Amino acid sequence: MGNKVKSIGLIGLGMVAGVAASFQFSAIAQKVTGSPLPIEELRQLSDVFGLIKSDYVENVDDKKLLTEAISGMVSSLDPHSVYLDKKAFREMRETVAGKFVGVGVEVALEDGYIKVVSPIEDTPAFKAGIKAGDVITRIDGSLIKGVSLDESVKKMRGEPRSKVSITISRKDEDKPLVFNIVREEIRVQSVKAKIVEPGYAWVRISQFQEPTVEDMAKKITALYHQDPNIKGLVLDLRNDPGGVVPGAIGVSAAFLPKDSVIVSTNGQLVSSKETFYGRQEFYAPRAKTDPLAKLPAALKDVPMVVLVNGGSASASEIVAGALQDYKRATIIGQQTFGKGSVQTLRQLTADTAVKLTTARYYTPKNRAIQALGITPDLKVDETAEGDGLNRLRVREADLQKHLGNDKDPQAEAAKRDPQEEEQAIAALAKKAKPVEFGSKEDFQLEQALNHFKGLPVKLSK
Repeated sequence: MGNKVKSIGLIGLGMVAGVAASFQFSAIAQKVTGSPLPIEELRQLSDVFGLIKSDYVENVDDKKLLTEAISGMVSSLDPHSVYLDKKAFREMRETVAGKFVGVGVEVALEDGYIKVVSPIEDTPAFKAGIKAGDVITRIDGSLIKGVSLDESVKKMRGEPRSKVSITISRKDEDKPLVFNIVREEIRVQSVKAKIVEPGYAWVRISQFQEPTVEDMAKKITALYHQDPNIKGLVLDLRNDPGGVVPGAIGVSAAFLPKDSVIVSTNGQLVSSKETFYGRQEFYAPRAKTDPLAKLPAALKDVPMVVLVNGGSASASEIVAGALQDYKRATIIGQQTFGKGSVQTLRQLTADTAVKLTTARYYTPKNRAIQALGITPDLKVDETAEGDGLNRLRVREADLQKHLGNDKDPQAEAAKRDPQEEEQAIAALAKKAKPVEFGSKEDFQLEQALNHFKGLPVKLSK
């Protein structure tokens, strides 16, 4: 069973993508599944390589040419398949462990530019004032239109204490904004928790890392020691771009009956046709003890709300979908991102790998999330005045070459009304500062508490 868990293991932060981990060495020829090699096309590739070597205006390094050919071939498939060179592969492994050196933004590709899905809380980008919806136009003064997502992320990564200049285009600003940011080692605290009112708890997961399940269990246990009579628990997954899938399985399992189906996957490979259950072997296979074993028994029955928005993606959608399917929680907020595909990490050498989309994942009731997302039970805007630019967020269906939804082929990108966009921008301009999740000014959290108390919930207009 441990091998099954490894097959859906990790995510590369800096791009919204759920990533499977299958660290294994294989010759490229072994990846060919019985189909004959396209000899004529491969000959053309060889001919072009030869022409560049012989005719191009200056000498080009062989390794660079071949690396770019691999990168282009993989990235042409969908927004989440990518070639990882030595640096990118190392950074991905660091990120899974909950740390990396950079500025701390989750980004996606849109119209050739890099768009901020969300800044990671308590990071240099977050503190500098970079916001969800910002479009990055330059990094260190260089235009990045047309630059790959992976390459743009590399430019923002670097050595600790080094500086990077990021130029932002923001819809409610007349001029570009330039942020000079000092890179730091980003140690993301993935779980925060507190009693927001007597009897009501708030648990926020900002992303799913290897320590998330254990951290969540410790914090929830501490909350019950603080207030043994918790009457309602809010699980906040807003702006959570995903992460390690075993983390999503463990978080779901904490609130569901033992051995519940949490998520299933399906693709061409036999190994991609799997069902994952709420058992330790699926969420903590290497742990000596079950991190969920000592959770308060009341946690299985306490009324729950899950808060989501357009920045809730991948592993977040696994959790929201599972708790919604079992009617274990009421989902409140806005439509989620719609990232319902699995990427498998295949090592090519000791230092390089290809991250390849190999499957779609499905909720316990066999709903496909890809390009659709999770629809909240109660749609609630970010503020009492409206949802601001949240309604204009880039989502999976907006990304070029996104994988379709096999159960609903009609899933499409959002149809955006220009007048509605202007109204959203005007509403955002009225805000003095971004909403601090978990604060007294958090409108969606307030509506979640109203739901627990049987009071009216202010729904989206």
